Amino acid sequence: MAELHDLTAVEQGELVRRREVSPLELTDHYLERADRLDSVGAFVTLTPDLARDRATELTATLAVSEPHTPLWGVPTAIKDLNLTAGVRTTFGSAAFADFVPEVSDGVTQSIEEAGLVSLGKTNTPEFGSPCYTEPDVAPPAVTPWDRTRTAGGSSGGAAAAVAAGLVPLAQGSDGGGSIRIPASCCGLFGLKPSRGRISGHPMYGDPVGLATAGPIARTVRDAAAMLDVLAGRRVGDPSWAPPPSETFLSSCDRDPGRLRVARFIEPVITDVAVDPACVTAYEDASRLLESLGHEVVDIEVPLPREAVSTFETCWAVLTALSVVPPEREHLVRPLTRWLSERGRAVSAPEFGLAIGAIRRYAAAALTALAPYDAVLTPTLATPPVPVGAMRDDADPAADFEAQKAFTPWTSAWNVTGMPAVSLPLHWTPEGLPVGVMLAARPAEEALLLALSAQVEAAAPWLERRPPLW
Repeated sequence: MAELHDLTAVEQGELVRRREVSPLELTDHYLERADRLDSVGAFVTLTPDLARDRATELTATLAVSEPHTPLWGVPTAIKDLNLTAGVRTTFGSAAFADFVPEVSDGVTQSIEEAGLVSLGKTNTPEFGSPCYTEPDVAPPAVTPWDRTRTAGGSSGGAAAAVAAGLVPLAQGSDGGGSIRIPASCCGLFGLKPSRGRISGHPMYGDPVGLATAGPIARTVRDAAAMLDVLAGRRVGDPSWAPPPSETFLSSCDRDPGRLRVARFIEPVITDVAVDPACVTAYEDASRLLESLGHEVVDIEVPLPREAVSTFETCWAVLTALSVVPPEREHLVRPLTRWLSERGRAVSAPEFGLAIGAIRRYAAAALTALAPYDAVLTPTLATPPVPVGAMRDDADPAADFEAQKAFTPWTSAWNVTGMPAVSLPLHWTPEGLPVGVMLAARPAEEALLLALSAQVEAAAPWLERRPPLW
């Protein structure tokens, strides 16, 4: 008989709806696992009392009303970048080690309104900047497939928690690959939604439009159900993606039709050799797509290398916007300090010009990709690397270059605002997961999910489980 954590999140929600398991039973099950098995650096803060109180309240509600979402009563966790009222939120930084916000942001509110139960805050690097999760406020987040290797970042804790079976699914955020990178490192499905799909309420802290929240899950359907929870505009949003005609979960059940899929493997943001395992994953995915009836077409890289410096200017300014009290600035990591100094050296007119340039680069790429329904690349240039392999406190510039070499494709789709996913389609002979990435036109998450569900049905990965499962 399957254990509760063997079931998908949607299956767990269905058991709650049928009164075969209660939210409190699910919460107790996952709290016990999180307490016993978190050798992967998944959580910064566990909140067992708050979780049990919330689950008890939901369990009592079952006596008088029906669950109103497919994930009602299902445990999850919230990234430590997201404001959560009354719960320590460190932003991955020792400078905020004791910060407890008075309000929750829109992402946290959406999760609570949908009836999910948060077990606590998942690990993230300082201010979500690096693509590895090695903060000063928690142990490194590592992949459960090999606990000497990184879980990726910046949603490394969320991915480690899901991959280790400490929660069935989790929310992450992605400004340059921070959902897709850890999904690849941890053998999961991760989705970065379209720009404007999920509200940035109430902070609206990214004037460039690179970052968004999104789901990390074991299956496409679970991720789609979480996207249904997170998606939607809030009053005050400056812009938003058009609402879908159906739920994202239901889009997983429709045939995507015969699609034109563009592909390229040349790195976008730096010159780096691509590991043979990542090449194999990319080629195997291409053949799989062709076997499903899709046309796969080789194309040139749609973003010029000149766009990289413009992206880096914007990234540095966004890092500089992470305001640290002067008396705590000495606690900030060398990489953050280096990026912030770069950002503060950019004048206001220069930043405005950079935003305009990044939008023109995006428009040109979207025009070049318009004839295609999806775009295939590797997710990462190598399988997950050892903890500490990229971090270089003595030379933050070298640290930054190592991150670019690890993630030479992911940020392209943050620039264009396209939805993009990482699919866990390959494992190395040593048992390390290797993802491949698919992107779609802006606001076409439904098509991307339909295609991803078709791929998952043809090459299922759910029964692959790491050693500590």
